[in-house]
Amino acid sequence: MSVPIRTGRGALEARPLKVTRNVNIHAAGSALLELGQTRVLATVSLDSKVPPHLRGKKEGWLMAEYSMLPHATHERQGRERNLQNGHRFEIQRLLGRSFRSVLDLRAFRNQTVIIDCDVLQADGGTRVASLLAGYAALFDLSDRLIKRGTLSEWPLTHELGAVSVGYLGTELRVDLDYAEDAQASADLNVVTTSAGLILEAQGGAEGSPISVEAYSELVKVGVAAAAELSRVLHGQL
Repeated sequence: MSVPIRTGRGALEARPLKVTRNVNIHAAGSALLELGQTRVLATVSLDSKVPPHLRGKKEGWLMAEYSMLPHATHERQGRERNLQNGHRFEIQRLLGRSFRSVLDLRAFRNQTVIIDCDVLQADGGTRVASLLAGYAALFDLSDRLIKRGTLSEWPLTHELGAVSVGYLGTELRVDLDYAEDAQASADLNVVTTSAGLILEAQGGAEGSPISVEAYSELVKVGVAAAAELSRVLHGQL
């Protein structure tokens, strides 16, 4: 197996990140995020109802949806109309858990915060880019509500960061593009706060098992890289 050669960045260096807020005039909050060649549009909606088990409670709810546009990849894919698609459902659960961990839902009592993450162009790291884009859209929403006087306190409790990390041969790399992800022997998506607290670490070996030490190194490097991407993201919000 020939390991893809990186040009323009080191093994532990993420791709350039760029985020633009308020890109959808109809959404309550929105952001367009670019991570290398991967681009994700995230929009936030507020629905004036909650699931039955939260009616009358002090907090609201948050749900996330994820999809890829037909030509987000090299070959056109059919539109994702099946909401029970296992792969899509797994990603949506990751997004929902992560966003709920950094948003004080007491600020949205009797409301459901809906985050839609649509991949416009994919070159690896679509989950990571969706996490960062969704958080940026939540930041946009929060900023608008504070300025309008709808909220009196900032509802985001942590600054979110995320990154992919994996082994290419014996080399550990951060922020895998598509060619790298396809050949990684083990990889993780690591979600953290800017302070380096772990929200989620999702993934594992792709072929042969790996040692505890190798897995721990993936987590350690991923935490540091995700926290750094969080700081880069916040520098643009």
